[in-house]
Amino acid sequence: MMEAIVLAGGLGTRLRQTVPDLPKPMAPIAGRPFLEILLSMLAGKRFARVVISLGYMSEKIISHFGASYRGMELVYEIDPLPLGTGGAIRAALARCTADHAFVFNGDTYIDLDTEALERYWQIKKNPLIVVRKVKETARFGCVELRDGRVTAFLEKGRDGCGLINAGCYVLPTDALDEFPMGKPFSIESDYFVRNAQSIRFDGFVYSGRFIDIGVPDDYALAQSELAGL
Repeated sequence: MMEAIVLAGGLGTRLRQTVPDLPKPMAPIAGRPFLEILLSMLAGKRFARVVISLGYMSEKIISHFGASYRGMELVYEIDPLPLGTGGAIRAALARCTADHAFVFNGDTYIDLDTEALERYWQIKKNPLIVVRKVKETARFGCVELRDGRVTAFLEKGRDGCGLINAGCYVLPTDALDEFPMGKPFSIESDYFVRNAQSIRFDGFVYSGRFIDIGVPDDYALAQSELAGL
């Protein structure tokens, strides 16, 4: 059984003027909430269960979707205080029933070959980071890969083409057990960067469509790019 976590608890400050009365994942895309498009994609990829991490305006997401969507069981993990990416994932992993979970951002469209990733994970069983190539890494920081392993995370400010963290992962459900439940932390700096030399993190290079609706330009692009999905 494939299980996913969707991070949908952010404040959405960059889109607040455009969508003032909704949590960012519910922002309308061609007449549909973005989260509906994302969950439809997961249903089409045969996910059976999704843990949705919520915070800001959580009731609007719960009332819209309820306990299931297109045959998938939906479970809600509500974090009353911001926990950062790491704290939110840590709490959501505790609600998972499988031994691993895919992690997606609730404001990002990324059309992964999840069945191929699942097969890869079943062989390796290492935490996996999805990366993508961009022409300019300066505002992101970049990821170095060697023979499929993430070997380093480089700080923002380096110019040029390179690989960046796409914000999507496959993690064992006990991956973050060292961190206290309910305490804020960053999965990027406190887990990945800190442990890059001691834990093997596999990297998967993704070259497909990537749309972050939290960026106003991408939100406008999504209206046409994701219409009809």
